[in-house]
Amino acid sequence: MTSAAKRFNLKQFIIDNNTYIILAILIIISALLSDTFFTSMNIRNILLQQAGPILVAVGMLFVILTGGIDLSVGSVMAVGATVSAILISDFGMNYAPAMVLAVLIGMVFGIFTGALVAYAGIQGFVASLATMTIARGVSFVITEGKPVKLAPGTLDTIVSKTYMFPIIIIAIVLIIVCALVQKYTAWGRIVIAIGSNQTAVQLAGIRTKRYVMSTYAVSAALAALAGVFIAARSSTGSATVGMGQELDAIAACVIGGASLAGGKGFVVKAVAGGLILGIIGNIMNLMAVPSYPQDIIKGFIIIAAVFLQILTNKSEKTV
Repeated sequence: MTSAAKRFNLKQFIIDNNTYIILAILIIISALLSDTFFTSMNIRNILLQQAGPILVAVGMLFVILTGGIDLSVGSVMAVGATVSAILISDFGMNYAPAMVLAVLIGMVFGIFTGALVAYAGIQGFVASLATMTIARGVSFVITEGKPVKLAPGTLDTIVSKTYMFPIIIIAIVLIIVCALVQKYTAWGRIVIAIGSNQTAVQLAGIRTKRYVMSTYAVSAALAALAGVFIAARSSTGSATVGMGQELDAIAACVIGGASLAGGKGFVVKAVAGGLILGIIGNIMNLMAVPSYPQDIIKGFIIIAAVFLQILTNKSEKTV
């Protein structure tokens, strides 16, 4: 290896790690703007608030890697929240099996969407838009439009300090699993290959349809679990849970450097993108910025992230 090859390339380092650099800069700025940002309570709140949305972003990433999009995740979150709440409050089920059933039912919606995309040939945008409407409608029907209250000591156990905040632990474990699956399994490599060139993958004899459908199933399962997390934190299962969450999930993936054309993206960077959005919302709350201006700022951040991705792609070709 030549000395030139060994030489540290700052430009390439910035290109490869721009998401992490943005996250680090944002943390520093937030700490300077607010004395309470780095308190243990605030850090814990960020992790509790973002555990669900980050899982949604990770699930969305797998769909995006195939060149698709899943607009139904917010509604599937509502399904997860309402189903788990009803199973616990109306049927007296323990919170653990209620969580599992809620996730499985959410996954059914993902399989439905994936089947429409992979086997019926419907575009992901249209198929997931239909599922979004159906899932939200199901949530309102089963709750009769009313929030389902949960008794203390039931689902809120998974956000209890006594048990070291299980939802944070669950989220971390699932993120690690998803990152390892993407990097080290055939499934992860094929999903990326489908987004890069689906025709070439098909010519190699791989049945791509089942892989495409599976990404929507994974996305829905993680979204349903995120809905359960929100129900646990609020002790309420509501059909309004997750409204607009699909946009935040897409934004987290894009900020993390994922290409909406497919074939490019990493789980860890999507997680970093989700943390960036969470920290932005947190610091604006600490500074008493009203909610509507927060949405405007998030919109401009998404635009900036897309421009950064374009510039990065151009730089990669010249490095």
